[in-house]
Amino acid sequence: MSDESDLPEIPIVCPECETRSRIPFSDVEDAVAGHNERLHDGEAVASVDPDVFDHLADHVAADLGLLER
Repeated sequence: MSDESDLPEIPIVCPECETRSRIPFSDVEDAVAGHNERLHDGEAVASVDPDVFDHLADHVAADLGLLER
């Protein structure tokens, strides 16, 4: 069995602050929301690195057979 320490760290980016960090998976939502609330008046500026979503979408598409011809 895996525990929380086995979960990956997720890259977070804030283009306005020009920062990047890696946050434990279980803390991502709170960390991003807290950053945006403290530094950007709640505006959704910081987020999970878009490359992570692209990579995940590629895997999902492959698993669903959407990339097969």
